[in-house]
Amino acid sequence: MQITSPANPRLKGVAALRRRREREDSGTCLVEGYEELALAMDAGAIPEVVLHCAELMLDPAAQLLLVERARSLGAQTWEVARAAFEKTAYREGPDGFLAVVPTPGLPLAQVTLPPDPLVLLCEGIEKPGNLGAMLRTADAAGIDLVVAVDPVTDWGNPNVVRGSKATVFSVPVASATLGETIAWLADHGVRHLATTPDTETVHTDVDWSGPVAFSVGTEKYGLTDAALEAADERIRIPMHGVVNSLNVATSAAIVAYEALRHRSRGLSGQDSHPG
Repeated sequence: MQITSPANPRLKGVAALRRRREREDSGTCLVEGYEELALAMDAGAIPEVVLHCAELMLDPAAQLLLVERARSLGAQTWEVARAAFEKTAYREGPDGFLAVVPTPGLPLAQVTLPPDPLVLLCEGIEKPGNLGAMLRTADAAGIDLVVAVDPVTDWGNPNVVRGSKATVFSVPVASATLGETIAWLADHGVRHLATTPDTETVHTDVDWSGPVAFSVGTEKYGLTDAALEAADERIRIPMHGVVNSLNVATSAAIVAYEALRHRSRGLSGQDSHPG
């Protein structure tokens, strides 16, 4: 199919997925960009529609193979004229790829965990870019599940997909209320470590072995009192400057890689600082 008019109703339907209500009603979201779409498909996502514009591509001869791959999986593929594509695209400077893909995420009850999982809980995160950045960390650090607790944004938000570089499709993700999450952790024997500046226990001095989850809270206020009270242990990241908090995605990355260091070397809280 070839589309030349920016007013084409099919394109308007695609652009409508910028709105959360439309994403929730359709169960689909947007993936924009060649690399992002390739990663999403590598992770198992099967596009419903792929819009492409060779004029905007860096290497059309090579990149159009991704369009063929999507078509072989059953996707509709629409060739879109440059002006129409640029109007439909979400971000400035599009690279000629925009796809409609099923929104990622499962209910917690349907999540299957590996032995001794490491789980990241993100309570009430407001900024989609921060949620996306945490997903990139989760993918890199080998986190087994990311849960949006009492979510403010949805996993299909274009800025989550973009900020995560489409790792929202490669990392298992779920959404749940705090009560549901705490009950789920207990049912699965997962310890819960809550990050907060109001504790003496440093994140390097705890036992990260076995099934464990760590939680981070809102950009402005941190974790809620209910989340802190439900935790098995509270941990903090040492801070020596004048500010009393870090960016939430930065905090999650620091703790995630400390957990990875302990788990990969078999360290316990007692022997992580020899001497």
